[in-house]
Amino acid sequence: MKTILVTGGAGFIGHHMIRRLLKHEEYNIVSMDRLDFSGNLNRLAELSQEFGTAALSRLRVTYHDLRAEVNQQLAAQIGPVDFIIHMAAGSHVTRSIENPMLFVQDNVVGTCNLLDYARRFLPNLEKFINFGTDEVFGSAPDGVEYHEYDRYNSRSPYSATKAGAEELCVAYENTFGMPMYCTHTMNVFGERQLPEKFIGTAMRRILSGEPVIIHCEETGTKSGLRHWVHAADVADATMFIMNLPHKGFQLADDVGAATCPKFNIVGQEEVSNLDVAQKIANILGKELKYTMVGYDQQRPGHDFRYALSGEYMRSLGWEPKYSFCTRLEQMIAWTMRNNRWL
Repeated sequence: MKTILVTGGAGFIGHHMIRRLLKHEEYNIVSMDRLDFSGNLNRLAELSQEFGTAALSRLRVTYHDLRAEVNQQLAAQIGPVDFIIHMAAGSHVTRSIENPMLFVQDNVVGTCNLLDYARRFLPNLEKFINFGTDEVFGSAPDGVEYHEYDRYNSRSPYSATKAGAEELCVAYENTFGMPMYCTHTMNVFGERQLPEKFIGTAMRRILSGEPVIIHCEETGTKSGLRHWVHAADVADATMFIMNLPHKGFQLADDVGAATCPKFNIVGQEEVSNLDVAQKIANILGKELKYTMVGYDQQRPGHDFRYALSGEYMRSLGWEPKYSFCTRLEQMIAWTMRNNRWL
């Protein structure tokens, strides 16, 4: 059996990744998490209701804060690992502006410690998949969708530290010959997400009759745009990438001398934040009240529009199975049945 180490496994996206892996009996899974405000073991505990104790016997939970190195003792406890899926990260733009060094420690130092662990203790590692963000490219003008190897234009300490982590991964491939893969993912949503995120906040405000805050451009008439993607589709895309050969497939176009494969994981459609709020209200059968607020007033470091091209992943044979509306309906129905997560 293959062993897969998922960092941030008790986090929102990480537990969806573990849920996807548990469907395959050929994998043992190690979840590594420091269990801060974003890591919640109840996410993993609830998987027992879906898979049963037999499947969960293939899952081990390890506590570790990646701001510290993975030493020899911990490496021995983890044992041999065939794949690393690195999803642990600090990922809040506003908090990164308030405390940039915290995000340097989480995203740059943490990634470097994990890379060094893999280099020193995992000589037979097959793949190291680094989970990145669309925000490294900065705001996208109308009509522009960034491709995998386009230039970076970080507009917050968060995005800058994620770009730094990604460049470390590229360097470890080029310097040490490590089998690195890098992803960029757009706004992710789904079951058991932190309620502070936009969809959870919008649900709570709509249910209570409060106005939803919609961030917009300077004129106050056009709301921000995103390609939303469900966490289950992110996990599915990661599995697809994991099963690609490390060498021997066509990289994205115009990569120059780049050797580290990169992949954009993108939802099927671009949706404005106002449209998202209206869809949520329609699904809940409630009236939408909202207030438009300019990005420049409340959200320095946040961008009006993010956009990635999903063309390369489609050319390889992957795209989301369901539309945004279908996934949103599924998430809201589940959350209303399990409103402790709201």
